[in-house]
Amino acid sequence: MIRPTKSIEIGERLSDSERVTEAVREAGREARLKHKQLGVPIVVWRDGQVVEIPPEEIVIDPPAAASVPEKRS
Repeated sequence: MIRPTKSIEIGERLSDSERVTEAVREAGREARLKHKQLGVPIVVWRDGQVVEIPPEEIVIDPPAAASVPEKRS
């Protein structure tokens, strides 16, 4: 079992909605990039339907210009 080196207050981390939003956005970008590189389609929910997007049509957003710095107490 891996133990964290310091205590993480999850509520405090999740309260920083800007950092959470950016982390989710970056994770989605990385997933789309990996699917495109591997030649695997992605499946999305669009207009009330499940839609399969072939790898050649997957759009990869540019990475965030600058990450949000971690807040320190």
